[in-house]
Amino acid sequence: MAKAKRKTTRPKKKITHSVPKGRLYVTATFNNTLVSITDENGNVLAWTSAGESGFSGSRKSTPYAATITLENAINKAKTFGMNEMEVFIKGPGPGRDVTLRVLKAQGIKVSLLADMTPVPHNGTRPRKAKHNK
Repeated sequence: MAKAKRKTTRPKKKITHSVPKGRLYVTATFNNTLVSITDENGNVLAWTSAGESGFSGSRKSTPYAATITLENAINKAKTFGMNEMEVFIKGPGPGRDVTLRVLKAQGIKVSLLADMTPVPHNGTRPRKAKHNK
């Protein structure tokens, strides 16, 4: 019986490139805060969420969880040499207010600030009003 040869694979080398300017997308829902950092072309470089930062359950929906999540994302972006960002905020959650405070504390220059929260233009019919007895 012939012995099977073992395949030896080398770990892939991580290609690091310098990206001085990028985009920060923050989706702040009532239950979670999602952060994604891209280069100027839209290629995702780093992402994180309150759940990935170690929070679970109702603790994910706190401003503190949003702060830690944003700090983790910005630290990942700094490994690419990023120091200027265009910021796009979406949603009504607690991560909304925290975003600019964290960016200022981390020393990131904000070149653009946009609110991308979807607003209905008289879309679907609203729910029936609750009847109090």
